[in-house]
Amino acid sequence: MKSKIIYIGLFMLLALTYSCSDFLEVENRNSVTDDDIWTKEATTDLFLNDMYNDLLPDANKVTQHLDQYSDNSDVGTNWMSGYANIGNAQITPENYPKGFSDVWDWEKAYRKIRKCNLFIKKVTESELSDTYKQQRISEARFLRAFIYHWLWMTYGGMPLITVPLNNEDQTIPLENPRATAQETFDFIVTELGEIAPLLNDTETGSNAGRATKGAALTLKGWCELYHASIQRNPTNDIERWKKASATNKSVMQLGVYTLTSDFNELFMENNNSESIFARQYGPDKGNNKEMHFGPPAIGPARSGWGNFQPTQQLVDDFCMANGLPITDPASGYDPNNPYVGREKRFYETIIYNGSKWRNEFEITTKVGGDNSIDLGYSNDNTHTGYYARKRLNENKDLSLFGNETSYENYMFFRYGEVLLNFAEAENEVNGPTKEVLDAVNMVRTRNGNMPKVEDTFASLNKDKMREIIRRERRVELCFEDKRWWDIRRWQIADKLPDGSPGVMSVPLKGMLIEDKNGVLTYTIVNVRNRTFLPKMYLMPVPQAAIDRNSIIAAQNGGPDNWKNGQNPGY
Repeated sequence: MKSKIIYIGLFMLLALTYSCSDFLEVENRNSVTDDDIWTKEATTDLFLNDMYNDLLPDANKVTQHLDQYSDNSDVGTNWMSGYANIGNAQITPENYPKGFSDVWDWEKAYRKIRKCNLFIKKVTESELSDTYKQQRISEARFLRAFIYHWLWMTYGGMPLITVPLNNEDQTIPLENPRATAQETFDFIVTELGEIAPLLNDTETGSNAGRATKGAALTLKGWCELYHASIQRNPTNDIERWKKASATNKSVMQLGVYTLTSDFNELFMENNNSESIFARQYGPDKGNNKEMHFGPPAIGPARSGWGNFQPTQQLVDDFCMANGLPITDPASGYDPNNPYVGREKRFYETIIYNGSKWRNEFEITTKVGGDNSIDLGYSNDNTHTGYYARKRLNENKDLSLFGNETSYENYMFFRYGEVLLNFAEAENEVNGPTKEVLDAVNMVRTRNGNMPKVEDTFASLNKDKMREIIRRERRVELCFEDKRWWDIRRWQIADKLPDGSPGVMSVPLKGMLIEDKNGVLTYTIVNVRNRTFLPKMYLMPVPQAAIDRNSIIAAQNGGPDNWKNGQNPGY
């Protein structure tokens, strides 16, 4: 069924005006006036639907994604921000990455927040029914919290603005100070805690994609998990872990979500039982992610850009089918046949030398193959020796590969992540209890993927379980734009707990495969060097935002150690 949320586009933005010209005083009978919008549920919904459309409008098109900022994927070309800014540590208040689809662009975010604030104000003041007001205002508050949570993870403390700013209303200050990171977190989780009981358990049909109780609680539980992690919790306050555990468990107890049986189909079936909150698409309304992310050469077609380029580090974190990591001597891993006997998710996620696309076209990444590794950034081929299969629809007509749209939803949150969020938090509180094991095993054993944790490892403690959970998060959620946030909140980018170089301070690695007299040789190679500086755990506040706000420019010290409103180190 066509969703109202999918198909609205920018109509309302073009129709709305908040100042009018009296030129000739001619009435425009084709426009929608401000009063008209807020008097009917249908027109008010149009405004709200456009706010949903503001969330990652290019999710199925964007050439860059957050895994390219991390150690999961290399970038397609060296002009991309994952290479030029993140990889080279070239980040300043004047030159900083804005995230995929501009998720943390300061100015765009506050324009979206203003729309949320305007909607809340207008609907509150309207004569629409109380039932409608409660539901839709709660949705707008959810969207506002959603935008703020990206900003909070990226910058820390943010100006908390909850009313639409207006140059003509002198009672509302136009310049607002940065709240502290703690205050920003408190605002987000308080909002989500208040609206969760007011939202519906499920939304289906034409309302699919709207915020639900589960979406609010999942976002709250994720923010609490981030807040409990070492980057924001250096003293390891156990109460923070308890809150994260409890909130994620409350999502599990709703009885609304289940894991899909087929991991391979998880991203092809919109609004399935595992999807909690997703950016909605529909036929002819998405973009072409297969062309942007798929292998450059598939049979007779050559139109892909190859921007999903898994690293050797990610590939090595996929276990063997017996559940053991490849570093375990008992795993059976053979470096001369590295792709034999791996867990099912490996084959459903990674395209390696000899893989089949649609069980029809062989993808060859060995030297001399159609998709041969490119170590010089000279073409669209992989720089690591791998491409990604996950999230790509292999059933597309190759003749339309460069034009056909991708209408699969982009999932912000799904149930598999909630289970891992709960397991991580609860393990920090009580260690590897049965509840922790059960949550991880649900993800780990999906559709016969691997044995249970306790059937694989002889002994478990909190540290070992933490290692297992982190590996599970990496392979289960790769190419879903999660790894960037994980390595920052765990604070493992610049260095590891033992003082050795962190995951973002060592070279990205790939696999060079050569055919020597009919025998394939596998050599792990460095793809490119990277630098990650401690200050990069937060992005710099854009200098333009500080220059426009004298109150922020005067903020110094405090719990977040600002200097003239700027984050430390910039």
